[in-house]
Amino acid sequence: MKNITTSKLIILSAIFFVAFTNISFFSNVIEVYPIIQKNLLFLGSLSLVLTCVIIFLLSLVCYKHTVKPVLIVLFLISSITSYFMDSYNVVIDHLMIQNIIKTDMAESFDLVSLKLVLYFVILGIIPSIFVYRVNIKYYPSKKEFIAHLKLSLLSLIIIFSTIMLLSNFYASFFREHKPLRYYTNPVYYIYSTGKYINGLFKKASIPLKRIGLDAIIPLDDTKRELIVLVVGEAARADRFSLNGYARKTNPLLQQKENLISFSNFWSCGTSTAISVPCMFSIYGKSKFTNEKGDTTENLLDILQRAGVDVLWRDNNSDSKGVALRVNYQDYKTPKMNPICDIECRDEGMLSGLQDYIDAHEKGDIFILLHQMGNHGPAYYKRYPPSFEKYTPVCKTNQLEDCTKEEIGNAYDNAILYTDYFLSKVIDFLETNNTSFETAMFYIGDHGESLGENGLYLHGLPNILAPDAQKHIPFIMWFGESFDKEEIRFNTLKEKIHNEYSHDNIFHTILSLMEVETSVYVKEMDIIQHNE
Repeated sequence: MKNITTSKLIILSAIFFVAFTNISFFSNVIEVYPIIQKNLLFLGSLSLVLTCVIIFLLSLVCYKHTVKPVLIVLFLISSITSYFMDSYNVVIDHLMIQNIIKTDMAESFDLVSLKLVLYFVILGIIPSIFVYRVNIKYYPSKKEFIAHLKLSLLSLIIIFSTIMLLSNFYASFFREHKPLRYYTNPVYYIYSTGKYINGLFKKASIPLKRIGLDAIIPLDDTKRELIVLVVGEAARADRFSLNGYARKTNPLLQQKENLISFSNFWSCGTSTAISVPCMFSIYGKSKFTNEKGDTTENLLDILQRAGVDVLWRDNNSDSKGVALRVNYQDYKTPKMNPICDIECRDEGMLSGLQDYIDAHEKGDIFILLHQMGNHGPAYYKRYPPSFEKYTPVCKTNQLEDCTKEEIGNAYDNAILYTDYFLSKVIDFLETNNTSFETAMFYIGDHGESLGENGLYLHGLPNILAPDAQKHIPFIMWFGESFDKEEIRFNTLKEKIHNEYSHDNIFHTILSLMEVETSVYVKEMDIIQHNE
């Protein structure tokens, strides 16, 4: 191939990124700034500005022998991020990067499709081959540096000149439509990666903060508690017939006595990596960060300190750091889970649980079951064939290729299986009523978009996320052994439409387990606080 300079290769690469990997960005921009005469100049200028921004960034890191490795890595990654943004309208921010890092291989394979492979080959492999094979004309170090400096300065001049000339457009773009920038590829995921790595270094230098050091269970509390908290996955409150959904997706739970479903419950975040640590954290949504979650003890630490036996069983990716200091069991493989077909089922987490309880002859027991639940996009895999009540079903992970009816049917079938699983948890607890005060909580971690407004899955920043990704189910069930006056059962039934969130879980569980500690806040306790 003909020799080209590093500057020319950088410019060509930037043009390629803008032209082929930013479809999602320009699609979202056009929704805000329609293609009409008064917007044409601004829309054209955005292409120029984004190209120059990418040129500027590349000119900082692409120097002599780094140019090919850097560009090849960016082409490969950008092809994949482009697929997910174009197909599911997701954003690759630092939280999404955290989700990717913490997603196991089995979940990752659910996302592989022919379309993803085509994106990877056309937008990743082919330009990478070009970069690998191209002959680059390198100047002496000083001349190379000056060339990069000129390219950087020219890019900045074009960027600022364009913004100044169209300041009326860019003022609103930067001030009122900040989320649009989340879709720039590869700019935003480069920034987000830096933010994520910086957070890791900060967390590594912070010692674990201990809380609830005064936590005790009073000696006069002689009744033993056995509480099971089920952490759901990607479940929407509006798809539960307990909350008024027209389809009978909760036929078994609706037959259970002493069960309450709260219809106005909201998640801390829109991804498991945020919501699960947040719901067990003392901070609440307004103050929670992953850094705080990772460097501060949580609800499980306090319960264990007070003498409660805590067990976490997981059929999802993991506990996202929540169960690092308590008994943890992995039920994602047949090694532990006896109920597996194409994947291991949530029901398998109940296997051997009675033996575990019988082995603990004293004290209270708090068990957490982390579901696979409605993990997308392969909803059709989330339930055994016998639960395929609603048809036709979307049988692919390429949700954009299915109708909304097909996606909804597969999703609702998975809710049916969760209904069955939760009913089995209650049946199990009922067999322990003579020895314990038994109760079950079911809490969704976050919701899910099913194609509304072109959105799929979850994980959008809270500022962008629709209610479907944040409005979640929350269910309480109490065994006959629980004193109905003590838990104010009739008052609880009157609160089902009150607004609650993950923020209330920390304090409500402390109260239900009868743990006394100075970090407990009665006003945040759903059970004991009088509205």
